[in-house]
Amino acid sequence: MAARPSRDVALLFATRSLRLFAYGFLAVVLVLYLSEAGLSEGRIGLLLSLTLLGDTALSLWITTHADRIGRRRMLLLGAGMMAAAGLLFAASTSFWVLLLAATIGIISPAGNEVGPFLAIEQAALAQAVPARERTRVFSWYALAGSFATALGSLTGGLLSQGLQSRGMAALAANRVVVLGYAVLGGALLLLFTRLGPAVEAPPSGRVDRRPSFLEPGLGLHGSRKVVFRLSSLFALDAFAGGFVVQSFVAWWFHARFGADEGTLGAIFFGANVLAGVSALSAGWLARRFGLVNTMVFTHLPSNVLLLLVPLMPSLPLAIGVLLARFAISQMDVPTRQSYTMAVVSPEERSAAAGVTGMARTIGSSVAPLLAGPLFAVPALASVPFFLAGGLKVLYDLLLWRDFRKVKPPEEG
Repeated sequence: MAARPSRDVALLFATRSLRLFAYGFLAVVLVLYLSEAGLSEGRIGLLLSLTLLGDTALSLWITTHADRIGRRRMLLLGAGMMAAAGLLFAASTSFWVLLLAATIGIISPAGNEVGPFLAIEQAALAQAVPARERTRVFSWYALAGSFATALGSLTGGLLSQGLQSRGMAALAANRVVVLGYAVLGGALLLLFTRLGPAVEAPPSGRVDRRPSFLEPGLGLHGSRKVVFRLSSLFALDAFAGGFVVQSFVAWWFHARFGADEGTLGAIFFGANVLAGVSALSAGWLARRFGLVNTMVFTHLPSNVLLLLVPLMPSLPLAIGVLLARFAISQMDVPTRQSYTMAVVSPEERSAAAGVTGMARTIGSSVAPLLAGPLFAVPALASVPFFLAGGLKVLYDLLLWRDFRKVKPPEEG
């Protein structure tokens, strides 16, 4: 029985890797697929926004109920929604069918985490490892996801390009990628069935009450104030990032420099590998300088590089600056996740991760609606990069001001 928690940790790393592979696999061709299906840039932006808003509403319900109803049950529900969204996207190019799929399913336009999975898995991991090891484990968890996203991006791009080189139309080739996403969602569901009872919330954290759409207080009690403040800042950061989601950046490289699907896959393979390596160093930096310091002072220079991407005159230079940005951009991810788990009580962890994740998804869901029309106009196509970089710098400064003195227990 003692080996069960470590087996569950390994399974959570496997589900993270499979899921992020699927997200990267689809994201590199998603906007191209929608454009080939006849959607305008404005409608694509609306669709991506509604995708994230739908994820937010469903994920909020799932994560705020997970500790009481069962974390495994909610992870299975999320995986089923992911597979259903892929099937609906592949089945029709009708805007209204795609809109339905975007609203009720789980699709990741950015190639990063969406849906309820991350919040529940973080809570289970934080429960399974000692506090002193939490940031290190979260760093490896982020690394696994980044490498999986990288491999997924490369695979999706090469698959699409390979099918087209054999005579398949671009729309049909990218539809194969979308179908592959649905299959991967089904495989994720099967993996979640292997999790054991050790991933569930501690009995002391489960409260019997009548079912409701939302848990009272969103499942938060003593940690509500700090979680809501963190959520507002995370929403700002995600709103900024929503202007440059991977699907739109891939489309920008295609429109600006003529990069094909294979090249785009290679670009984001390299970007996500570098992101994973950068996340791995977060544990060491956090032990030396503290979680908040690591979050802020690694994020600021990456945002300066983001501002420089659209100023590059050639494809190699733009790729180089983008890769340099990714080489330092993800150090704040495991530290942010670890910090959130550290400053709340154990029985509130799923809810805290869910609420902060919901805030990030809401923030990121609004930006594509604004970014789509900007990317559609060549003279304005660089504006989303400037908006994203500037707002992210503001987020860093506000986070430093509000939380530099709020220490997690292990730094006390």
